[in-house]
Amino acid sequence: MKLIKLSAIDSTNDFLKELSSQQEIDNFTVVTAEIQTKGKGQMGAIWVTEEGKNLIMSLFVKDFLLGVEGIFNLNVAVAVSIIQSLQNFNIPDLSIKWPNDIMSYHFKIGGILVENSIKSDGSVNSVIGLGLNVNQMNFDNLPKASSLALICKSEFDRENILSEVIKKIQENLHLMEENIDTLWLSYTNLLFKKGVPMAFKNSVSNENFMGIIQGVSSCGKLQVLLEDHSVGEFGIKEIQMFY
Repeated sequence: MKLIKLSAIDSTNDFLKELSSQQEIDNFTVVTAEIQTKGKGQMGAIWVTEEGKNLIMSLFVKDFLLGVEGIFNLNVAVAVSIIQSLQNFNIPDLSIKWPNDIMSYHFKIGGILVENSIKSDGSVNSVIGLGLNVNQMNFDNLPKASSLALICKSEFDRENILSEVIKKIQENLHLMEENIDTLWLSYTNLLFKKGVPMAFKNSVSNENFMGIIQGVSSCGKLQVLLEDHSVGEFGIKEIQMFY
């Protein structure tokens, strides 16, 4: 594993994507930063972090996917790996809020952003971004956000967490081809609010409705049991969860 440490950067994902486009880089190259000014989340959301308090990292991986089929398998493997790594630090009540938010209780403590580049031969290079709230204590105007330190009432060594996260991702990616069903089962069982009646908003029709999360489809769509007993599938921009 090659580790590149930066003091400040606009986005570790953008830095690593640019680096990989300019030169051949090693599998599992990692970039970390003390602070990033334009951290990205799903659908262009901005992630704000205090300098030196959290884990800001991006990881370059290649040779694990061939073509777009099964591309969500990488998201599944990564999300499960992060949960498993945090379990080793005794973080309580961990779950995955579809598609890629890391939760403890009902608080968001981290987020994943996987960006894929498909090469001419069909192989896929991926940059896996992780923002994890570790020792930050102040989340003004963010009532649904928290950190490991706030939840566990103690500070954590970010280097130890980084090492554990990378180790778990490497383990699960190397096992992905033969172990993907097990990873999917873990991902499904870890889904935030799975099996619980909840309110949602259909972002396309602008209508609110009640439903029960059942799982996630192979292409990454959220599967929700509706009041008419049918199961609807929704993409990221098509549904909002109220919790």
